[in-house]
Amino acid sequence: MARKLAALAAALSAGALLLTGCANPSTGSAEDDPTKPVTLKFWHGWSEDSEVKAIDAGIARFEKLHPNIKVKATGNVTDATVNQALRAGGGDAPDVVSSFTTNNVGQYCSSGMWVDLDPFMKKTGLDKTKVFPKTLLDYTSYQGAQCALPLLADAYGMYYNKDAFAEAGIKRPPRTMSELRRDAVKLTKRTKSGGYERVGFMPNFRLYQNSPDRFLAQWGPTYFDKDGKARLAKDKAAKDFYATTAELMRSQGGYGPLETFRTSFGDEMSSQNAFLTGKLAMHMDGEWRGLFMKGAKFKWSTAPLPVPDDRPETYGRGYLTGTVVGIAHSSTHQNAAWELVKFLTANTDQVVSFANAIHNVPSTKAALTSPKLDSDPTFRAFLDIAQNRYSTALPPSINGGQYVTSLQDFSYGVEAGKVHDLNAGLRKLDDEIDADNLQAQN
Repeated sequence: MARKLAALAAALSAGALLLTGCANPSTGSAEDDPTKPVTLKFWHGWSEDSEVKAIDAGIARFEKLHPNIKVKATGNVTDATVNQALRAGGGDAPDVVSSFTTNNVGQYCSSGMWVDLDPFMKKTGLDKTKVFPKTLLDYTSYQGAQCALPLLADAYGMYYNKDAFAEAGIKRPPRTMSELRRDAVKLTKRTKSGGYERVGFMPNFRLYQNSPDRFLAQWGPTYFDKDGKARLAKDKAAKDFYATTAELMRSQGGYGPLETFRTSFGDEMSSQNAFLTGKLAMHMDGEWRGLFMKGAKFKWSTAPLPVPDDRPETYGRGYLTGTVVGIAHSSTHQNAAWELVKFLTANTDQVVSFANAIHNVPSTKAALTSPKLDSDPTFRAFLDIAQNRYSTALPPSINGGQYVTSLQDFSYGVEAGKVHDLNAGLRKLDDEIDADNLQAQN
């Protein structure tokens, strides 16, 4: 997971992964014989021992089914390194590639660096709409090109301190934003000096996983219109979102005191994580956090994040993202590469085994309902979020996550009180996003 966070941070840095130049997209007419002996090069970003072990176990299962295909896996590879290799091409370039950054799928597809997988699915009889949840298909395609497939997913929900809830007389986790604000106030504990012992729910955007796009997902925003133009200023969701986060801050002491408390927190991936040490009673995070909660000195559980008061029927939704995998345009073994991609993404036993091993959400419909899946109830809350019809992912864009970076920068200004006219600020944000997208097209 630490590797995922590092990859995401790099990917969101001001257009760092823009692809230059275009390749000739594959039409699925690759001529290599996947039954002949071949060695495939598979580049991925996992680096932790347990993750690499899980990857290698999957490759071993694949090679047993396909004894003519050998797979040479290289881990701890960044998107920037993959893109550089694909631009250069040649015998050292990978055949199969993966990425932790769904925001970059628009670049992969539009550049042609990752081939369109639809023809491969058609000729091997894989019906993607029956295998993969729609939201996951949405974030692995761009403008009709399915250049990637989901390889496990991440779902965001709420972790909450059950002992703190009992102490405050709260019977269940909040389901609406007004309940969240009410409970957050009850759960917040101040010190005699005016500081904090514990915060009920900290919405500050620089906190760990609190990137604004993840919490904004609870409103189901529409980032772009049908013509690809940014429309956050026209979307009620964005305005309600900022009003809600502002009220959450105000009711717990205000942005300044909360931000001061936040800067005292330990590292997210350490034993000094603020939720793990009891400084946060409720916290937004992904399903992987459960692996790091074994040392908690309190009872805890998970639930979906609350939803807007006027959309109670959407409770259970959340933000989705995940790892994506595809085939390099320069590969001369694309049919064999497809066999590996198909196995890693669509073989139910493989997907379930991999999900259990690294505590991620499985990415196929069959795997999500498999009896072999981890039965831990705190994990299953995220499986329900992943299957909720209201859950959303970020839409792909031609310049990757640049619009998310713009949203983050704008949100930092909003929470700090530096944006005095929200409507005007959102219009300016839309103009900035449109200008960046236009530049990427030229």
